[in-house]
Amino acid sequence: QVQLAESGGGSVQAGGSLRLSCVASGSTYNQCSMAWFRQAPGKEHERVASIDIGNPNSATYAESVKGRFSISSEITRDTLNLYLQMLSLKPEDTAMYYCAARRCSVTAFENWGQGTQVTVSS
Repeated sequence: QVQLAESGGGSVQAGGSLRLSCVASGSTYNQCSMAWFRQAPGKEHERVASIDIGNPNSATYAESVKGRFSISSEITRDTLNLYLQMLSLKPEDTAMYYCAARRCSVTAFENWGQGTQVTVSS
């Protein structure tokens, strides 16, 4: 069992920045990939960025955030940590942001956090 906990959300003005953090604990030894998703009211669930654990060159981004967001991961003795640095935020970035993780043997993200709200005002 893997537990994910996000933090770092908040309210900023357009053009501002935020850094989201996610701590994965529990049975993290078999987790292969982590990602940030977001969902705004009335919009589809969107994968914002993903990364393979221990491979910074594997980062991928949604077109809507390329050049503005940066995903990174960190392995500690007891946890996997995931970060999302968000720059030049736009009102359309407003959403609930979720951290997710999956094992290497599956393709779908199967472990999810509770989410952290990001609100960008114009």
